Amino acid sequence: MFEHEQFQKKLYGRRKGPKLSAYKEDLRRTLLPKVALNIVNGAAPHSYFSPPVDDVWLEIGFGAGEHMLALARANPVVGLIGAEPYESGVAKLLSHMADDPPPNIRIHEGDARDILASLPDGTLGKIFVLFPDPWPKTRHHKRRFIQTAMLTEFARVLKPDGEFRFASDDAGYAAWTLERLLAHPAFIWTAASPADFTTRPAHWPPTRYEAKALHGPPVYYSFARA
Repeated sequence: MFEHEQFQKKLYGRRKGPKLSAYKEDLRRTLLPKVALNIVNGAAPHSYFSPPVDDVWLEIGFGAGEHMLALARANPVVGLIGAEPYESGVAKLLSHMADDPPPNIRIHEGDARDILASLPDGTLGKIFVLFPDPWPKTRHHKRRFIQTAMLTEFARVLKPDGEFRFASDDAGYAAWTLERLLAHPAFIWTAASPADFTTRPAHWPPTRYEAKALHGPPVYYSFARA
């Protein structure tokens, strides 16, 4: 199992942003408890959903949740678990789904490592890490979420032929991730040409952050299979 104590360093920045509106505060009181993930150590992730789902995907650091919500609506028989420590991001997702909450979303307002540590082997179909904090200064690289040990943990919880997806607009972090993926024996990078690394596939829902990033440096995409 995942040795959580090896990764006690905080890998994310602030948890609170500007004061939330009364509407978003109300959603946190009323809607969040209904969709919150109540982690049970060793529980199969399928058990968190009713009605039953055929597969479970995990998004780590979902931001405002557009990507996860789009996937949930497009894949009603897939359970989507999202981890996001930033309170305002969770509140934004709640506001997007308030009128029609999908039954196949569960939210963990906290560290994704808590989820990973609880999961049995081979129980996730996909893991998404999209536009994580790049921690660009060399002395902060140890705080990047993607590390070799983390990829080993991803490989443990993914099903055979499960998929890891990564995106970043930081060239240094994209190179860092690709280097570790290519060196890891549990993963196969699926790109067949340079265009595969810089073009978002049609079935990959865009995020609000990505839309902003596309007006700046290139965005880099990676797929890898376990």
